[in-house]
Amino acid sequence: MREVGRDDTDAHLPQVHEARNPGMALDLDWVMSARANTSAIERRAATLPGRRSVKKDYQAAWLLKAITLIDLTTLAGDDTAGRVRRLCAKARQPVRQDLLDAMGMGPIHTGAVCVYHDMVPTAVAALDGTGIPVAAVSTGFPAGLSPLPLRLAEIGESVKAGAREIDIVISRRHVLTGNWQALYDEMKAMREACGDAHVKAILATGELGSLRNVARASLVCMMAGADFIKTSTGKESVNATLPVSLVMIRALRDYFDETGYRIGYKPAGGISKAKDALTYLALIKDELGNRWLQPDLFRFGASSLLGDIERQLEHHVTGRYSASYRHAMA
Repeated sequence: MREVGRDDTDAHLPQVHEARNPGMALDLDWVMSARANTSAIERRAATLPGRRSVKKDYQAAWLLKAITLIDLTTLAGDDTAGRVRRLCAKARQPVRQDLLDAMGMGPIHTGAVCVYHDMVPTAVAALDGTGIPVAAVSTGFPAGLSPLPLRLAEIGESVKAGAREIDIVISRRHVLTGNWQALYDEMKAMREACGDAHVKAILATGELGSLRNVARASLVCMMAGADFIKTSTGKESVNATLPVSLVMIRALRDYFDETGYRIGYKPAGGISKAKDALTYLALIKDELGNRWLQPDLFRFGASSLLGDIERQLEHHVTGRYSASYRHAMA
């Protein structure tokens, strides 16, 4: 049940619907016991696209659900206030009204809008009154190599500017050198700096060296109080993959079984096709259940994904594929 007195922009935050993860003491025995059978994980992941198939109205319904789980994102060096306002307009109305009317759907919107810190005030103003939260990438995104005090100060400034979600990046070197205490302390400090804003810990899994490291880093970040764990910044050469996702969501399940706290998951980077979104949704449903298929516990970090989903929805309504320019983004 929603908490009394919460602002509408809190509606998608996990602490509204679930008791917020308070974290726990670093349990190195648990961390070091985490393993990853790479060949088995890869075999399981390879079967996923063919195991679940939804068609016609069912597919349209799943694609509409996917839209509500998107963190609509622009993280380009040439971002402008105008581009961010256009992106926010798309977040408010992600599917053309004629398509929604044809499917008998009421209004829907994306899960959040994700921008650089400098664009937070613009996005907050553009989304005022919509219930759509603004997420800021902070902490020296994407490398996360600036001094820790500066990264913490950047979090504080993003929260002050109105960001309700903070996507932080961990120091990969702590994982690569096995310095789990340092990773825990860093993550805990970032969680504290976020205050009431919820924090997504970006693991940059393509740079962690192994699936075992992904499993261990996931556990450490959750122990330190992360509200979400996220695969990637979108700037690495390898971003979200199904094997990585399988490892991370099983870590989520283990953490829930041990502590009773549900942590969110966000695959980001490289998910640009509607069929890929359906595969990820099926994976979450199979491994974690329906509760995780809500915007307070699952997000896609994407921008071009929305355009392909809208194109598939037009095909569902009209029987014809349209040109991409009919589904303009920012």
